[in-house]
Amino acid sequence: MVSAKRLADAGYKAFSGSMMLLTVYGAYLCSARVYRYFQRQRALRQLEQSPPGAGIAED
Repeated sequence: MVSAKRLADAGYKAFSGSMMLLTVYGAYLCSARVYRYFQRQRALRQLEQSPPGAGIAED
């Protein structure tokens, strides 16, 4: 039979491992959102600086 200490150690390791994975996943989501924000800001800044009608094809 497994002792209570071994069971507690296994539970702690499983819990701390899952918290570590959640932290890494949260950091990934946060960095992806920040990256998209800066990409959007760059695109908007380029759109402001382009001459009017530069991106519009006329018939």
